[in-house]
Amino acid sequence: MKNFVVKTIANAGALAVAVWLLDKIALTGDGTARKVGTLIVVALVFGLVNFLVKPVVKVLTFPLFLLTLGLITLVVNALMLLLTSWVCGKLEVSFHVEGFWTAVLGGLIISVVSWALHMVLPDED
Repeated sequence: MKNFVVKTIANAGALAVAVWLLDKIALTGDGTARKVGTLIVVALVFGLVNFLVKPVVKVLTFPLFLLTLGLITLVVNALMLLLTSWVCGKLEVSFHVEGFWTAVLGGLIISVVSWALHMVLPDED
């Protein structure tokens, strides 16, 4: 359970950095508390998408992974971010990613920041 909370906080922090750096990733809300709540919900959706969909996509794109020496991971991360944006739209959560290239850059930012936060935050191991 502790590991789940740490990963959710790391995802929320990484998403916050991506929202802050990129104009085409939008997170709207009335106040700071509302935005933090929305970030937590988006982090949960993002974690769920990564848990359920990403392994299937990785298996299906394994030949491309070998062919591109891993660069297809940027595309997979972008697709997961776009899927999160779509799911949030269906759930009426105020999070939106505009365009594929914004998603690629956002996915890269989220990956780097999330990795750094996982190194700093405590873990069960």
